[in-house]
Amino acid sequence: MRVGWNSEILAVLRRAGLVELGDLPPMQPLDGGVSSDIWRVDIEGKRYCVKRALARLKVAADWRAPIERNNYEAAYLEVVDRLVPGAVPPLLHADRCAAALVTRYLDPTAYPLWKAELMAGRVDPEVARAVGDRLGRIHARTANDPTIAEAFRSDAIFYAIRLEPYLLATAEAQPMVASALRGLARQTAATKRVLVHGDVSPKNILIGRLGPVLLDAECAWYGDPAFDVAFVLNHLCLKAIYRPAFAPPLAESFGRLADAYLGHVAWEAKDGLEARIAALLPGLMLARIDGKSPVEYLTTGKQKADVRAFAIHHLTEPPGRLASLREAWFGGLDRAA
Repeated sequence: MRVGWNSEILAVLRRAGLVELGDLPPMQPLDGGVSSDIWRVDIEGKRYCVKRALARLKVAADWRAPIERNNYEAAYLEVVDRLVPGAVPPLLHADRCAAALVTRYLDPTAYPLWKAELMAGRVDPEVARAVGDRLGRIHARTANDPTIAEAFRSDAIFYAIRLEPYLLATAEAQPMVASALRGLARQTAATKRVLVHGDVSPKNILIGRLGPVLLDAECAWYGDPAFDVAFVLNHLCLKAIYRPAFAPPLAESFGRLADAYLGHVAWEAKDGLEARIAALLPGLMLARIDGKSPVEYLTTGKQKADVRAFAIHHLTEPPGRLASLREAWFGGLDRAA
C-alpha cells in the first residue's frame, strides 16, 4: 500500500468520529477521478473511502465547478440507498465543512471496476443488462416526485459540470453542429422527470455479486433521464472503436442495456424518451473528442475523425431509435474491419 498523508482528509475522519486526535491511520490516494481527491483509509481492520470535491477539475482545460456538488452527492446516496438498496455505497458521513463524504471502501477483488473489465476485453453483456435494469429502477422510483425534485434543484451545478463542458464547449469547437448541440443542452436543462446521476460511466460502476454499484454521483440533479442513459451508452460505443475486436459483444451490451432500461419506463411516453436518448448520444460522443473532458484512450487522428464524422452526421439527422443508432455505429465498425 502506497501511503501518503492528507491533513484535510484526516480532519474529515476526526469529525466523522472514526479516528481520535493524534491517530495517523494509513492512507492511500486513489486514481480515477478528475473532480475530487479520493483516499482509501484503513482504520482498525476496516477500510473507508473519503472523497473531497475540488473547485478546479484535474483536466487540461480550465474547468471549474461549485464544491457544493458534494452535498448533492451525499443526498443522492441517501435517497438511492433507501429506494434501491445495494445500488450505491452506503453513506457513513457527510462533511459540509470540507465538501467531503465517507463511505465504505469496496475492494476491487470483490467489486471489479466495469471500465477495467471493458478495457481488458472482458465484455459481459449481462453486466450491461444489469446496469440498465438498475438505472431504470432508480429513475422509476424517483419519477415525478416533487419532494425529491425540490431536494435536487442543482441546475447551476449540472450546467457547470455537464452541459457547459460537454455540449456547449463542443458547440464552440464544432460550429457546423453548434445549433444542434445548443438545442440539446436547452432541451436537457428544461426536462424535469427523475433523479439523474449525471456520471453513469464504467469508471463509476463496480460489478458486485448483487448487482452494479454506482459511484461518484456529484452531478446529481432532478432532470432528464435521457442524459444518464446516453452517457453510459456513449462509453460502450467509444470502447468499440478503441478495441474493435470486441465490437460484437459491445453492440450486444448496448442493446441489452437499452432494452432493460426502457422496460422500466412508465413515467412518460417511452418513444419520446428513447428519441431524446438517441438525439443526445451523438452529441456526447462528439463531446468526448472535442469537449473539455476528452476520453484518454482515443489518441489517433483516425479514431477521432471517425467519431466526429459519425456524430456530426447523426446530430444533423437524429435517428429517433436506439436500434438504428446501434446498427449504424457498430455495423459501420464491422464493415471498416
